[in-house]
Amino acid sequence: MVALAGCLGGDGTDTTEWEVDETLPVETAVQYNSPNCDCCEVYATYLDAHLDADLTVREPEDIVETKRDLGVPAALDSCHTTELGGYVVEGHVPVEAILRLLDDRPKIAGIALPEMPAGSPGMPGEKEESWTVYGFESVDQYEPFLEL
Repeated sequence: MVALAGCLGGDGTDTTEWEVDETLPVETAVQYNSPNCDCCEVYATYLDAHLDADLTVREPEDIVETKRDLGVPAALDSCHTTELGGYVVEGHVPVEAILRLLDDRPKIAGIALPEMPAGSPGMPGEKEESWTVYGFESVDQYEPFLEL
Protein backbone atom coordinates (compact mmCIF):
# COMPACT_ATOMS: atom_id res chain seq x y z
CA MET A 1 0.00 0.00 0.00
CA VAL A 2 1.22 3.49 -0.79
CA ALA A 3 1.76 5.61 2.32
CA LEU A 4 0.15 9.02 2.08
CA ALA A 5 1.53 10.61 5.21
CA GLY A 6 3.48 13.10 3.12
CA CYS A 7 0.23 14.42 1.68
CA LEU A 8 -1.10 15.63 5.00
CA GLY A 9 1.02 18.72 5.70
CA GLY A 10 1.19 21.98 3.75
CA ASP A 11 -0.11 22.66 0.29
CA GLY A 12 3.07 22.13 -1.74
CA THR A 13 2.38 25.11 -3.95
CA ASP A 14 5.92 26.53 -3.89
CA THR A 15 7.41 24.86 -6.96
CA THR A 16 9.42 27.86 -8.15
CA GLU A 17 12.72 25.93 -7.91
CA TRP A 18 11.37 23.54 -10.54
CA GLU A 19 9.98 26.03 -13.04
CA VAL A 20 11.26 25.58 -16.60
CA ASP A 21 10.25 27.48 -19.72
CA GLU A 22 9.88 24.42 -21.96
CA THR A 23 6.68 22.51 -22.50
CA LEU A 24 6.52 18.73 -22.64
CA PRO A 25 6.10 17.54 -26.25
CA VAL A 26 3.24 15.09 -25.69
CA GLU A 27 -0.23 14.77 -27.19
CA THR A 28 -1.93 13.23 -24.16
CA ALA A 29 -1.21 12.76 -20.47
CA VAL A 30 -3.13 10.80 -17.83
CA GLN A 31 -2.37 11.05 -14.12
CA TYR A 32 -3.66 8.39 -11.69
CA ASN A 33 -4.04 9.81 -8.17
CA SER A 34 -4.24 8.20 -4.77
CA PRO A 35 -7.58 8.87 -3.06
CA ASN A 36 -7.88 12.06 -1.00
CA CYS A 37 -4.32 13.18 -1.71
CA ASP A 38 -3.86 16.94 -1.95
CA CYS A 39 -0.28 16.75 -3.20
CA CYS A 40 -1.45 14.71 -6.21
CA GLU A 41 -3.71 17.61 -7.16
CA VAL A 42 -0.90 20.14 -6.70
CA TYR A 43 1.44 18.04 -8.87
CA ALA A 44 -1.28 17.77 -11.54
CA THR A 45 -1.50 21.57 -11.63
CA TYR A 46 2.32 21.81 -11.90
CA LEU A 47 2.46 19.21 -14.69
CA ASP A 48 -0.50 20.68 -16.58
CA ALA A 49 1.27 24.07 -16.67
CA HIS A 50 4.03 22.37 -18.71
CA LEU A 51 1.78 20.65 -21.24
CA ASP A 52 0.32 21.79 -24.54
CA ALA A 53 -2.01 18.80 -24.23
CA ASP A 54 -4.81 18.39 -21.72
CA LEU A 55 -4.04 16.44 -18.57
CA THR A 56 -6.66 13.87 -17.64
CA VAL A 57 -6.76 13.07 -13.93
CA ARG A 58 -8.23 9.79 -12.70
CA GLU A 59 -8.60 8.17 -9.30
CA PRO A 60 -8.61 4.40 -9.84
CA GLU A 61 -10.25 2.02 -7.37
CA ASP A 62 -6.87 0.38 -6.68
CA ILE A 63 -3.92 2.71 -7.27
CA VAL A 64 -1.40 -0.02 -6.38
CA GLU A 65 -2.83 -2.38 -9.00
CA THR A 66 -2.67 0.45 -11.55
CA LYS A 67 1.02 1.02 -10.73
CA ARG A 68 1.88 -2.67 -11.12
CA ASP A 69 -0.09 -2.90 -14.37
CA LEU A 70 2.02 -0.01 -15.68
CA GLY A 71 5.26 -1.73 -14.58
CA VAL A 72 6.15 0.49 -11.61
CA PRO A 73 8.35 -1.40 -9.10
CA ALA A 74 6.95 -1.36 -5.54
CA ALA A 75 10.27 0.00 -4.26
CA LEU A 76 9.75 3.14 -6.37
CA ASP A 77 6.14 3.89 -5.37
CA SER A 78 4.88 7.39 -4.72
CA CYS A 79 1.33 8.70 -4.47
CA HIS A 80 0.51 9.22 -8.16
CA THR A 81 1.44 7.76 -11.54
CA THR A 82 1.34 9.48 -14.93
CA GLU A 83 1.35 8.15 -18.49
CA LEU A 84 2.73 10.54 -21.11
CA GLY A 85 4.76 10.38 -24.28
CA GLY A 86 4.80 6.57 -24.26
CA TYR A 87 6.33 6.46 -20.76
CA VAL A 88 5.22 6.13 -17.14
CA VAL A 89 6.28 8.80 -14.66
CA GLU A 90 5.95 7.84 -10.99
CA GLY A 91 5.74 10.47 -8.29
CA HIS A 92 6.79 14.09 -7.94
CA VAL A 93 9.29 14.07 -10.80
CA PRO A 94 10.46 17.54 -11.86
CA VAL A 95 9.71 18.51 -15.46
CA GLU A 96 13.44 18.76 -16.22
CA ALA A 97 13.76 14.98 -15.68
CA ILE A 98 10.71 14.30 -17.86
CA LEU A 99 12.19 16.49 -20.60
CA ARG A 100 15.40 14.47 -20.49
CA LEU A 101 13.39 11.25 -20.70
CA LEU A 102 11.48 12.51 -23.74
CA ASP A 103 14.64 13.91 -25.39
CA ASP A 104 16.76 10.79 -24.84
CA ARG A 105 13.93 8.26 -25.51
CA PRO A 106 15.66 5.37 -23.68
CA LYS A 107 14.25 1.86 -24.02
CA ILE A 108 12.63 1.77 -20.58
CA ALA A 109 9.04 1.81 -19.33
CA GLY A 110 9.45 4.99 -17.32
CA ILE A 111 11.06 6.98 -14.52
CA ALA A 112 10.29 7.42 -10.84
CA LEU A 113 11.15 9.65 -7.92
CA PRO A 114 10.26 7.34 -5.00
CA GLU A 115 8.19 8.38 -2.03
CA MET A 116 7.31 12.06 -1.69
CA PRO A 117 10.50 14.06 -1.06
CA ALA A 118 10.13 17.43 0.63
CA GLY A 119 10.62 20.27 -1.81
CA SER A 120 9.80 18.25 -4.92
CA PRO A 121 7.09 19.67 -7.22
CA GLY A 122 3.80 19.43 -5.35
CA MET A 123 5.40 18.73 -1.96
CA PRO A 124 5.91 21.26 0.82
CA GLY A 125 9.27 21.87 2.43
CA GLU A 126 12.73 22.44 1.08
CA LYS A 127 15.02 20.14 -0.84
CA GLU A 128 17.69 19.01 1.61
CA GLU A 129 19.70 16.49 -0.43
CA SER A 130 20.10 15.20 -3.95
CA TRP A 131 17.46 12.85 -5.31
CA THR A 132 17.86 9.84 -7.52
CA VAL A 133 15.32 9.52 -10.30
CA TYR A 134 15.22 5.86 -11.34
CA GLY A 135 14.54 4.40 -14.75
CA PHE A 136 12.56 1.17 -14.75
CA GLU A 137 11.88 -1.52 -17.29
CA SER A 138 9.45 -3.65 -15.30
CA VAL A 139 8.22 -4.24 -11.75
CA ASP A 140 11.51 -5.91 -10.86
CA GLN A 141 14.08 -4.04 -13.00
CA TYR A 142 15.26 -0.51 -12.26
CA GLU A 143 18.43 1.55 -11.99
CA PRO A 144 19.45 5.20 -11.50
CA PHE A 145 18.48 7.45 -14.43
CA LEU A 146 19.33 10.96 -13.19
CA GLU A 147 20.54 12.76 -10.05
CA LEU A 148 18.84 16.02 -9.16
